[in-house]
Amino acid sequence: QVQLVESGGGLVPPGGSLRLSCQASGSAFNFYTLGWFRQAPGKEREFVATIRGSGHTGTYYADSVKCRFTLSRDNAKNTVYLQMDSLKAEDTAVYYCAAGRRLITTTLRLHSAYDYWGPGTQVTVSS
Repeated sequence: QVQLVESGGGLVPPGGSLRLSCQASGSAFNFYTLGWFRQAPGKEREFVATIRGSGHTGTYYADSVKCRFTLSRDNAKNTVYLQMDSLKAEDTAVYYCAAGRRLITTTLRLHSAYDYWGPGTQVTVSS
């Protein structure tokens, strides 16, 4: 069992930056793939980025955030970070952290493949 709590959301002007954190509790954190998804009002939840756990390699990004967002993890702190730079109005959404153990390359971007979810944190990009 894994519990996830996101933090770091807020209001930022276009072009600004935010760093989201996701703190996990539970065992075997190292082995989990950790992802971020987001959901804007009236839209479906969409993939943002994900990072593999021990025994696998790779960090993956949605095309819409590539070169602007950076995902990293600190296994010693059971935390994953999403650094968001050059934010745009279309990045406004609730951001969710997710964890999963049984993902393969073809399912990394599917929210249905993740087992555990945090409650979400609001990110608003507006002047």
